[in-house]
Amino acid sequence: MGHVSVLRDKIKEHLLLQIREGQLGIGKTINLAALSRATGISVTPIREALSQLEHARIIKAVPNRGFVVSPLSKSEVKDIISTIAQLEIMALDASHLNTDEISALKNILVRMETFHHISEGLPFHLEFHSKLVQACQNKVLLQVLDDLRLRLSFYEHQLLNKPQFLESMLRQNRSIVDAIEEDNIPTAALLLKMNWMAILELMIAQMDVKKG
Repeated sequence: MGHVSVLRDKIKEHLLLQIREGQLGIGKTINLAALSRATGISVTPIREALSQLEHARIIKAVPNRGFVVSPLSKSEVKDIISTIAQLEIMALDASHLNTDEISALKNILVRMETFHHISEGLPFHLEFHSKLVQACQNKVLLQVLDDLRLRLSFYEHQLLNKPQFLESMLRQNRSIVDAIEEDNIPTAALLLKMNWMAILELMIAQMDVKKG
């Protein structure tokens, strides 16, 4: 079982990389047999990987076609971000970050600051939000957040291409950490919500530009 799960995760990363680099475009069919030949991985872990990506809404099953890369939509990104914001606030409110955990958050921001290219900095943005709620004991909530962030990462790589985004996120995330360090969770929660709303506003603006 462990071997299969390792292969499954390799396939997931392989497909996500292809999507991010534009090799698998929106609406493009994923050929299971071709994927097996290209990676040397058997069909069983590939099917598991595809099922997990479908659950995360990154791909979808289409009758008589198989799996295709899901399209972007304003309604979905609004739903995803509003849900993530609410769940992260719930998780943060139930967390009690210690000094080491706060230091870990600061370290992510320091590493994020060293990158100026958006594609290099984005993973740190998602890592920050994951670490932010790591002390929450509700494992179901954390799993739902992981699934939502996985889908959101597709939107981010498609829509967030301005270096100013990283600078803005750094400022906002530092403010969140400062509030947590002062044990002011209500302020941290408010800043967290504002952070996600700013991301949503930028994504919607970029979708309008692409549409136009």
